[in-house]
Amino acid sequence: MAKALLGYVGGSDPRVLAEMRRLQQRVQDLESELVRIQAENDALSAAVRHGDSVLDSIGVSHPEPALA
Repeated sequence: MAKALLGYVGGSDPRVLAEMRRLQQRVQDLESELVRIQAENDALSAAVRHGDSVLDSIGVSHPEPALA
């Protein structure tokens, strides 16, 4: 009877636990990516505020004209 109740309540199904671990890892990966992108954005914003040319920072002496 106890086993039946535990199964009904939602005991530790290995598939559910594996999915929860996978989702927790995905959340951690996304949080890390967000921190990296925010740092990159902050660096670009600081470069613009200090008058540094973004093109100079990536080694482009002059922008290419748009193709017509």
